[in-house]
Amino acid sequence: MPFAEVRFDQGQMPVIACVNKATVNLGVEFDKLVAVLQEYLDQALVPIWGCPATLEIAADTLPGAWAMVFLDDADVAGDLGYHDLTDDGLPLSKVFVKTTLDAGEKVSVTASHELAEMLIDPAINLWAETPAGDFYAYEVADPVEEETFPIDGIDLSDFVFPSYFEGFRLPGSVQFDYLNRVTQPFQILPNGYSMVRDCCKVNDVFGSKQKAARFAKEDRRDHRSEHRQRVLHLRRSSAPTLPRRR
Repeated sequence: MPFAEVRFDQGQMPVIACVNKATVNLGVEFDKLVAVLQEYLDQALVPIWGCPATLEIAADTLPGAWAMVFLDDADVAGDLGYHDLTDDGLPLSKVFVKTTLDAGEKVSVTASHELAEMLIDPAINLWAETPAGDFYAYEVADPVEEETFPIDGIDLSDFVFPSYFEGFRLPGSVQFDYLNRVTQPFQILPNGYSMVRDCCKVNDVFGSKQKAARFAKEDRRDHRSEHRQRVLHLRRSSAPTLPRRR
C-alpha cells in the first residue's frame, strides 16, 4: 500500500519506513535485509506476540509513520542501536552500522533486535512485576542478547515470549524464548541484560560479569533506559497516590 494511501491515526497495523542513511556496507543488500526482517516478523515474532507490521523502504522518514533508520555512527557512545520516540512521539529505531560492524557484530542482528522491541513496547513504558516485587522492562531481546538464528542465511535476534514476563510459570513448564535457551521467567542469559526497577530507580542487571564489563563502556545518556527513567519520574510526580496492589 503506498504511503500516500495510509492513515496513521487509526490504530491500524503500522507501516515502518526503513531508511538507509549509512555510507558503509551493511554486510547485506538493503532490500534483502528489509525483506528478511519482514519474514522475521511474519514467521517468528507475529505468531508469538501478535504484532504485525509492514516494512517499506523509503528515502527518508515520513510524517505520521514509524521508522527504522540505519546510520553510520552511534549518537550514543558505544551503542549498536536503540529504539526511542521521535519528537512527535512516534516509535523510532536507530541502527548504527559502522559501530555495529566495528564491534564485530552483524547489522541484521542489531536491526531485528530493535525492530522486535519497538513493536512489542512502542511507547517504551511497559513493565512486568516479578513475584519479588521488582519490575522488568518489556525489552524482549535484551535478556537473550547475542543469541541468533538464521532466515534465508541472514542472522537475526532471539527474543523472549510473553511467558517470560509471567512470574507464576514454573521452570521448564513452557517455552520462554524463540530458541528455547531460557528455562524460567525473568532469567537473563550470560550475554544478556535487563532493565529492572525497584521503588526508586531503574538498574541494569546483567547475565554475567563479562557482559557488565562490556556494557560499562557505553554512554547511556539519551538511551531508552534513560527515557524510561524520565517517564517513570513524570508519572510519579503527576499521578495521584494509589493503594498498594495486593
